[in-house]
Amino acid sequence: MDLKTWIGWYERILEDFKFDPIADMEAAEYLNDFLKKHENMKVDMDDLPHSDKFIIFGAGPSIKKHLKLLKEDFDLRVFTLIAADGATSALLEESILPDIIVTDLDGSMDDIIRANKAGSFIVVHAHGNNLEKLKAYLPKLRNILGTTQTPPIGDLHNFGGFTDGDRSVFLAVELGAKLIILAGMDFGDIITRYSRPQISEKMEKADEVKRLKLEYAKKLIDWIMENEDVKIYNLIEAKSLKG
Repeated sequence: MDLKTWIGWYERILEDFKFDPIADMEAAEYLNDFLKKHENMKVDMDDLPHSDKFIIFGAGPSIKKHLKLLKEDFDLRVFTLIAADGATSALLEESILPDIIVTDLDGSMDDIIRANKAGSFIVVHAHGNNLEKLKAYLPKLRNILGTTQTPPIGDLHNFGGFTDGDRSVFLAVELGAKLIILAGMDFGDIITRYSRPQISEKMEKADEVKRLKLEYAKKLIDWIMENEDVKIYNLIEAKSLKG
């Protein structure tokens, strides 16, 4: 997605969520300044694994079932694996290390930090609601690529995307994907503790803001399917095509 097209989406997001673009820019500036001061902790797009086959893991209620199916029926070694934020925890529970984690730092940070130390690249997103988390967690990370939803500045990238899930799909496209399988990405009204570690039950009804975010994620992935040269399947579709 080119920047002009993304800005059109971004303006609609600002209006629908009443986000403050100045706060988004302040967070972006903080992330960019951090990466400039800590050159040894950052990576470039060229450093990330490029591939034509990706599996992207969301933190939806189907994630555990999908992980079981993947381990039974797919050779994960032929795919580049991207975990969207809290999905990292579900993968680690199955002894799967994602190649890349895409996060705005609101999943289980203990698991995200552990995976990052074990070798996962981490794509950290700055927005107006996570400045304090950027301050708290950036010093604990390594192999960082920075992203923003504002026009990109300095070392930051904006390849499109709003939630960690759809932003993972945009990243895969940038990295050469021709086939993307979505696992644990349900776009419904149920959230899991992988997505929101602070909830009291394993699953709960999504609040209005979360539901709207998931609607945007689905719309943005639909845009990719219509406008980019890539095939995207959910895991059940991919399994049936595989035979």
